[in-house]
Amino acid sequence: MSPIRIDFPRLQRDIEALSAIGRDADRGIHRMAFTEGDLAGRRWFRERILEAGLEFYEDGAANLHGRLDWDGERPSVLMGSHLDTVPAGGPLDGALGVLVGLEVLRTVKEAGVPLRHPLEVVDFTDEEGRFGGLFGSQAVAGQLTPAMIHEARDLEGVTLAEAMASWGLDANAALFARRPKDSIHAYLELHIEQGPVLDRGDFSVGVVEAITGLFKWDVQLRGQTNHAGTTPMDMRVDSFQGLAEFAGEIERILEEHGSPHSRATIGRVELRPGAANTVPGYTGFSLDVRDTDPDTLANLADAFRRTLSAMARRRQLMFEFQVLSEIPPQRCDPGLVQLLSDKAQALDLKHLRLPSGAAHDAQIMATITRTGMIFVPSLEGRSHSSAEWTNWEDIERGANLMLQAVLSLAADGQEALQ
Repeated sequence: MSPIRIDFPRLQRDIEALSAIGRDADRGIHRMAFTEGDLAGRRWFRERILEAGLEFYEDGAANLHGRLDWDGERPSVLMGSHLDTVPAGGPLDGALGVLVGLEVLRTVKEAGVPLRHPLEVVDFTDEEGRFGGLFGSQAVAGQLTPAMIHEARDLEGVTLAEAMASWGLDANAALFARRPKDSIHAYLELHIEQGPVLDRGDFSVGVVEAITGLFKWDVQLRGQTNHAGTTPMDMRVDSFQGLAEFAGEIERILEEHGSPHSRATIGRVELRPGAANTVPGYTGFSLDVRDTDPDTLANLADAFRRTLSAMARRRQLMFEFQVLSEIPPQRCDPGLVQLLSDKAQALDLKHLRLPSGAAHDAQIMATITRTGMIFVPSLEGRSHSSAEWTNWEDIERGANLMLQAVLSLAADGQEALQ
């Protein structure tokens, strides 16, 4: 008897329908958390859940759940990701994992497969970070505090509480979204890679072994604003030259203190006063550093801090930084990694075990349950862009891999994963 397969034309229709929601004239998708685009996408998802004859549930963090064979007693096999996007984002980042999870539930229901564990699909709220990121999964994992909820705000100063109140929601109810550890049997997430490794290697799927941790700093260097023509070079206290020196040290720091999985990025720079004929007295910049090992990440933080401090003393600059975010790395469950690899081999899929260089809800869920991730290739490594895409055949392969893994974990009569 051949294994059951997902209804791929139906999944295609879902992807195309959802990608039209929030699409703007720039061809990018705008479904930032608690915006009109996000609300429209959530309504669409709720309709698909109910249309499929599944149980719908919304928790206090506004996470949307679809449930099959739910009884509130047996631990569930949970699949998920997010429907919100970055500004002008692509059609698959996050959304693909939610839609594949929904399709797995529909396929299992229609096939009449008896289940040892209920199945759930979840759309986690604000993964992309309008209010800091990973809000929905942090709520489920019990990582939120009243202070975190109160202080969360976007770049325009809108608070999370205000945004949720505009939808008639109480942000503090997110504290009640916490799930007991024994209520989840396992968590699986399918996601586009958001990088070029699978695409360049012609792999159909990736099995994630570890998810990167990161720290993000906002750094300020203060020197002296002065005239560009009358101030000799050896008499300047130029804050930008401090940044230039520090940026030139990044590769050395990674080589000496990092690993092959280390990444460091200066993605934003601000110069003041910002005039072409003025030595900048102020330079502010972001520093984003990532690695899959917590000790390596700590060593990198120490090395970057010492390098900044030494440079600032040498150049007579004032130096300070604020920690914007810290997310610890997580390893995926070895048993789930092996299960996904075995199922990929059984499906004759060319696959690769690899780390994730991006943060995901999966690393938050890994703090309360065993967690596994499937990657599908991103064409040319593109993501967070309207050019983001994955070939249809790779989406189908990844979705069927998810289905087979879920059946092994949840279907009655299947061998249980130890």
